[in-house]
Formats: sequence, C-alpha cells, structure tokens
Amino acid sequence: MEMNQPIGATPLDGRPDGLVGRPVDRIDGRLKVTGRAPYAYEVREPRNAAYGFILGATVASGRIRSLDAAAAGRAPGVLHVMTHENVPAQGEKREQVWPQLQGTEIHFFDQPVAFVVAETFEQARAAAALVRVAYDAAPPKASLKAALPETYKPKPAQTDPDSQAGDFEAAFAAAPVRLDVTYTTPPQIHAQMEPHATIAEWQGDRVVLFTANQMLNRGQKSLAAVLKIPEDKVRLVSRYIGGGFGSKLQIQPEATLAALAARIVGRPVKVAMTRQQEFHVGTHRTDTIQRVRLGADRDGRLSAIAHESWSDAAIGDQFFETSANVTRALYAAPHRITRHRLANLNVPITSAMRAPGEAVGQLAFECAMDELAEQLALDPIELRVRNEPEQDPEKRVPFTVRQLVPCMREGARMFGWDRRQAPGSRREGHHLVGMGMSAAARLNPLMPSAARVRLAQDGSLTVRMAMTDIGTGTYTILAQIAGEMMGLPVERIRVEIGDTDFPMAAGSGGSFGAGSAGSALYVACDNLRQALLKAADMAVEGAAFADGRVTSGNRSEALADLAGRDGMEATGEIKPGSLKEQFSHYSFGAHFAEVAVDAETGEIRLRRMLGVFTGGRILNAKTARSQAIGGMTFGIGAALMEDAVMDPRFGSFVNRDLAEYHVPAHADVPAIEAVFLPELDDKANPLKSKGLGELGICGAGAAVANAIYNATAIRIRDYPMTLDKVLKGFEEQEGRATRRS
Repeated sequence: MEMNQPIGATPLDGRPDGLVGRPVDRIDGRLKVTGRAPYAYEVREPRNAAYGFILGATVASGRIRSLDAAAAGRAPGVLHVMTHENVPAQGEKREQVWPQLQGTEIHFFDQPVAFVVAETFEQARAAAALVRVAYDAAPPKASLKAALPETYKPKPAQTDPDSQAGDFEAAFAAAPVRLDVTYTTPPQIHAQMEPHATIAEWQGDRVVLFTANQMLNRGQKSLAAVLKIPEDKVRLVSRYIGGGFGSKLQIQPEATLAALAARIVGRPVKVAMTRQQEFHVGTHRTDTIQRVRLGADRDGRLSAIAHESWSDAAIGDQFFETSANVTRALYAAPHRITRHRLANLNVPITSAMRAPGEAVGQLAFECAMDELAEQLALDPIELRVRNEPEQDPEKRVPFTVRQLVPCMREGARMFGWDRRQAPGSRREGHHLVGMGMSAAARLNPLMPSAARVRLAQDGSLTVRMAMTDIGTGTYTILAQIAGEMMGLPVERIRVEIGDTDFPMAAGSGGSFGAGSAGSALYVACDNLRQALLKAADMAVEGAAFADGRVTSGNRSEALADLAGRDGMEATGEIKPGSLKEQFSHYSFGAHFAEVAVDAETGEIRLRRMLGVFTGGRILNAKTARSQAIGGMTFGIGAALMEDAVMDPRFGSFVNRDLAEYHVPAHADVPAIEAVFLPELDDKANPLKSKGLGELGICGAGAAVANAIYNATAIRIRDYPMTLDKVLKGFEEQEGRATRRS
C-alpha cells in the first residue's frame, strides 16, 4: 500500500473504545522486571563464546609509530589479537558504519587500535593492557569555535543544508524591530542504560549477530558492505534493547570487530563496550553554534527569519546536526534563510541523538522568539499566534493537520499562564520564580515497512517483522493493532520482532517506528481479514471481527475454524507515496515550565512542567505519555546539566561516565505531565497516527530556559544553564545597578 490519497474510514475508527488507544500494560514488562528478557550480551543461543575487548588510542591525532602485540598474544587464555597489521580486508564505509583497524592514522581519542579475544572477559581485558602502542602524536583540532573559519557547506543528507526564500538581508535591515543573537549547545551523550554489545557467530558463510541495534535492515546492509559479503549472509537479531536514543541506529565498532574475530577464531565472540568507551568509541551529539536573526514590525509580525548553525563531525564524515531545519516550518515570514556549516575535527563520530536537529535547534530558536516577545512587550504565546502560517512557509504546501495554536492555548489554560509576572518580579523567600513556554514541532515521516501475520489452528495470531523495541512499547502497540483488527485479545497475539529473517521494517528511530511498522501490520491484518471472509464466502460489507469470531449478515464463524489445520497467512506492506510531497508532515505541541532560582546560590529547581501535544491517533495512552515525559526529561537535562566536556588539548571528554556526565534524576523532575489533544491525521498513515518519541524533547529545554529568564531577568545563551552562569548574571545585574546609581 502506498500513501497516495487520504485514508478513509477504517475498522479502527469504528471502535473508539477498542484495544487501540487503551493504556495497556507492556506485554514484555514482566519479562524485563524478572530478568527473563535477554538483552544482546545475555543471549544464550551461541554456545562456547569467547570474549573480546577493544583497545583504544590514547591520542586524538597522529599515527601509530609502532605496535607490539606479542606479549598480549602469549597471555593466558588469549585466542587472537587483531590489529591493523592482520585485520581481514574490509569494504567501504556505509551509513556511518566504518571499517575497523584500518591503517595507522589516528583521527580521534579512543579510536580502536587493537581487539583482543580470549576465553574470559578478564583475560581479554588484561591482555589488551599488554599491547604496546607508540604514537607520533599531532595537536588535535577539537574546538568548533576555533574551527569556524574552516567550516564548509556539507553534502545534502535527507534535505539540503541550506534554504532561502525572498531577500532576507534587505528585509532584516528594513525591519523596525530586529534581534540578532547567538546560542551555543555542548556535545551530548546518549547515555542509554544498556551499553553497545554483540555476540557474533558464523554459521557456515553466514554471520549472525545478536546485537543492540535500533534499525536492523539498515544495519544488515551496512555491515554486509563493510564485511564485503551479500546482505542475505548477514542476520541481525535484537529482540530487546535497553535504550538507544540514536546511539544504536547504526552498527558500532564492537559489532564489526566481533564479526571479524569470530570468523578467525572459529567461535562466537562476545563483546560489550565499557561505559567509558561509550563516550568515545560510540557516537555522540555534536556541539553547535547557532545564530538566529529575526526581523518584525512593531505588532510582532515577522518579516525576516534567519537561522544559521555550525556543528562538527569526525574526520572523513559529513554528518551534520540539522538544527535549523525545524525553523523552516515553524512560523510565517516572507524572507527566510537557513544554513548549516560543518567542521571536521579530531572528535569521536557524531551522529543522530534523540530528535536530531530539532532538539538543539529549538533550544536556540524558541528562546530567540522569547527574546523578541520581550523586546516587543508581547506575550510569548501571542507572538507565536500572530506568526502562525497558513501553509508550510518554505515548501508552499498545506500541513496535514496543524494544531500548534490549540496546544498553546490549552496548555496556557491548564498551566495557569495568566499568573505569569514580569521578569524578575516574583519572589518567594530567597527564591526567584518564573514561568516559560515553548512551541514543539517534529517531522512525522512514514518509512517503508512490511509484516507477516499467521492465524493458527487454535485461533491465535503470530506477528513477525524486523521491527525493534528500544523500551518504547513496540511489542504492546503491535499486539493492540493486531488484536483490534482481528477481534482477538492481546493474550492471543504473539509478537515476534527484532530479526532480519522476518519481513523488513523501518526500525526504531526518527519517530517513524510505530506509525510505519504499525501501518504495515494494519495492512497485513486487513489482507488476512479479506482472505478469511473469502474463505468463508461471507460478505465484506458490514463484517465485524470480535471475540475470536467474524460475523457478517446472519452468519458467524470462529477464526480458528476458518484457519483450518494448516492455518492462514497474509503479508502487508506500507510505502510513502505522493502525499509525502503534497503535504507538510509534522507533529506539534507546547511546553510550559515553572522554575525557582535561589537568589543567593544560583541553584535552579524545576517546580512543575506541562506538555500538550497532538500525535494523531494515540495507539497506547500509557506508552504515549511515557514517551512524552521521557522526552521532556531529556529537554530538562539539555537545559540544566548535560555537557560532555571536551579537553581541546587532548581531544577527549573528561567526564566520561555516568557519575560526572549528569542526566536528570528523580529529584530533578518533580511534577511533570503530558496530555494529548484529540487528532486523526488521515494523510499520515493508515493508523492516522503520528510519531511521539522525539516530540517531547523538542522545545522542552527552551521552556525551562525561558522560565529561568522570567524568574531572574538573566538571559543565558550558553547551554547548559549551570549555577555558575546564573551567578555571573547576578554579578552583571549588580554591576549595572551600581553604575546607574
């Protein structure tokens, strides 16, 4: 099925009280809390596995002068030591999956330089310490700010790095009210609980990887290219994944090294990155420098918008943070520019992290809108309402459904926005209290996916597809969709996912997982419904599936009877069609935050937070809320604490563990709530749903930052907003007051 026209009435529309939408508990929840859901490192299927350990470079730039692995090779239990001198031939990089141990050049700190395989983990780790590597080191380039003169326009990714409409420079120069500000965001780490881990096993000429990966079919293609073998000779299995947030979108070095080594030693090889390696060997979100310029009339109507973003990537890569992309669709203005520029530095590989682009882009742009509202003496919501576009401002096509204004209005009502006071004017004891808000917007793409369903003789249904569950509730949502379509309880649905031997699926990423995979399953179930009706010679019109039976007219048949001894099977497929270009596909929302700032210490405390979103049809009210508040928590961390501190002298992160890389804890997130406005998007997919996994983070940090300004009248443009920056703001306030007096 291709999305070439809006979806009409569906079986889901006729069951507002059905399975889809209910807050069904996760069907995999009991397995996880009892420890019976095996993650990649815990899989027991490969027998007699050896253990691998990665040795990383201790410099960020230069070359290997000499490498001596003799002592490591003689160490107890060691089966093999792989280096650039003996690594098997590999293919080209694909989708940020890099060949490993290639040559002597060092491009980033902790770049793998050796891989030791031994009988036990302890033996592999101890032997790795015996590998002697000498380097000819060079001073690393590790500062984005210092590299600004060397930045360039990267190659187009999914969209062009630049966009332009009208004559921005002339319109900005002529605008009665102008704003020109620069915001910076630091590198951020995915910090998922489960580290990257893989068990690789060769079965003849075919390699099987039990691995932690969000997008299996993409990983299958990339790894096959690197290993120089056909795609059907690579099987990836990821049944349970302990978080990813983008870090597991592609195959990471531990998987490639395990696959190479397993073939050499003739045994399965098991490897997991250490937490410290996650910060360098794994990917991270780049830091950004963002310049926002806004031109408006005195009534607050924008005439000119410019959003320029600079980010960095590893040597030889062109991945860039699409920080300005969301600005292209947010607000109306006839004259516009967005630009992205890139610097290649001696830093670990940068890649997508939850809501790539929008997450950090709205940290800057939505604060700039708040600054403009302050300059105009306008309510921040009113400024956004006055610049609500009638269609996508740059694509010049209508939005599928756009309820940004209703989200802001309803959020303001629920949050008590009318009690917001002037910046720096509300005080409770020694705390300054303020409120802030931000719009939220996130692309809602549809990706090709397929599914297979099989109705067994006992009336149970099995779902199979190469989809993944990274803790988002995929198992449960797919069971709900299948159960609703076939008239079966969740207990009668068996969901088997996370295996490239199953029909291909979009995977978990980009907020397209549930909509894409769920739509393929919807089509497969619809095809099975038609096959059952045909087999029973029953009329399609008015047919109903419920309680394990199908009823049409005055006849009713049990699904088990229709399945017969051999069962019945059907497949389904979904693809984006012409609606992809005919409409602008986004999810929208609004964030509201209240903070208290200690006037003496600068300590910031979030008091409460609300997100109001539209996500099309909500597939599971419980998991949807969980995804939204999880994203909002990410935003809190980005605003207040997350900062992977790079030492530019050595090109390494100095806070490379979860003790010093701070993420929000329970005490940091008190009263937080997410609500969803009713919505069906008939141009998105057959489910009429939208993605939610990343919408919650978009703009969330900006709402916190704007609340800090409202509390203190101090505008901080360098994230995260730590207390030292607040204290500096207090000092500058006192200095200005002294000079005025």
